[in-house]
Order: sequence, then structure tokens, then C-alpha cells
Amino acid sequence: MPELHKERLPIASFDMRVIIGRKTLASAKTRDKQFNYQSDSVRLDLVLLSMFSYLIIEIEFLDLKTASPNGSEPCSIWSEKCIQNTSSLGKMLSESIHTDITILASDGSIGAHRAVLATRSPVFNSMFTHDLQEKELSAINISDMSIEVCQAFLNYLYSNNIPYQHFITHRLDLLKAADKYDVSDLKDACQDSLIEDIDSTNVLERLQTAFMYRLPRLKFCCIQYLVKFQKILDIKEEFISFMQSADREFVSEVFNQFLTDWTGF
Repeated sequence: MPELHKERLPIASFDMRVIIGRKTLASAKTRDKQFNYQSDSVRLDLVLLSMFSYLIIEIEFLDLKTASPNGSEPCSIWSEKCIQNTSSLGKMLSESIHTDITILASDGSIGAHRAVLATRSPVFNSMFTHDLQEKELSAINISDMSIEVCQAFLNYLYSNNIPYQHFITHRLDLLKAADKYDVSDLKDACQDSLIEDIDSTNVLERLQTAFMYRLPRLKFCCIQYLVKFQKILDIKEEFISFMQSADREFVSEVFNQFLTDWTGF
């Protein structure tokens, strides 16, 4: 990887989005922009209403190069081999090149590659390594996943990337898949996303999700939202109903966490 210094200014290609809740309020595409180290910026015009208490500015880098001091071709900080490998894996999936396993989703099927699945998921690796039924079969039945979610999940396994809107739409299902197949980086990405737009309409659902999938940061943020910001007063009836319908172990854990965090604020 080339060293970044004043003689080798960064040249970036990226997409920028301003997100409020689950909606993209504004977006901009920047390609091959050279930045200097003193002051530089990217302009994105939008009108913000006072009702919005927070927003998210998301930047997705597509490429990052460094300018050459002698005027030759800029050099990407990501190795060409790495970029080609990722692109090739994505092509193998999208064009079904030499697939050796079929995944049967609830409403369709898609071809995949045992080696890629085993490399990205310890659960798949165990399926294909040990004396399990899947080792001998040419198909895996995943009936609890739609073909659309399955496609997004596989896209991530092959390329570490999912189109943003697909990710937001399917993040709870992707979290379930990441937990089931032990894909920790996708699970972390889902947790981060769920933390970003907690509000009074979803905080109880998010709290239950946090306990179900063992997401400590999401759990902390939900309880902080309810206790520190006193939002529990806004949804008192919903919270009581929620606790009455929850199982005893869950209620006990939530109550103990509330006591701990309430005294800590």
C-alpha cells in the first residue's frame, strides 16, 4: 500500500447520502476528486426542517487513489489483485459460474459455491466438512429466507457489499441470517444500522431484537434512549403491555438492566 503524504494527495471516488430515519433525503456522487491537506470540501445542498433532531451522513468509498508526484498514473491504495478478486467472486455468483451447491429459499433458488460459503461462514464450513446430510447433497434448504434476502446475503458473503436500500429493507432478516450462519461482520453491520434510527415507534422492537440476538450495544442504546432521554414516559402504556407479554427471563433481564443503567445516569 503506498504511503500517504503531501506529495501524494488522495483522489477519491465515493457516494454520499444524507439519511433521516430510513429515508435518503439527499445524495451526491463524486468521482476521482483530488483533495488537498489544507482545506477541501464536497458540497451537498439540502433543506433541513427543525423537526429532525438528528441525521446520518453516510459516505461509501468506491475507490481511493494517491496522486503521483512525477505526474504518472495515480495509484489505488487498494491492491489491484484485491479489487479483481472481489469482482471475480461477484461475477461467479451473478453469472452462476461453476456453481456446485443450490440454495433453496422459500420462494426460489440460487446457485452458489461451497468453497466461498465455507470460507465466510463457520456454519457452512461445518456442513460441508463433517458427516452431515448437506455434505452429500447438492442443495441446501433454507425455507426461512426469501430469495430476495438470500440474494442480498450471498452478495455480502461474496463481495462484502449490499446495495444500501436493499440492506435497510432487509436488515432484520440479514441479522437473522448473520446470527444463524455466524457471519460476525454482517451481524455487526446490522447492529450499527439498527442503532442509528432508534425512535419511540421501534425502540421496544429493537430492545427485543437486542436480547434475541445478543447485541449488547443495541441493548444499551435502547435502554439509554428510554431512561436517559426519558422516552419511556412517552410510550408508558406500550412499554407496560410489552413487558406483560414478554417471557419471564426476558423481563427479569430488562428490569435488572434498567436498575443498573438508571442509577448510572
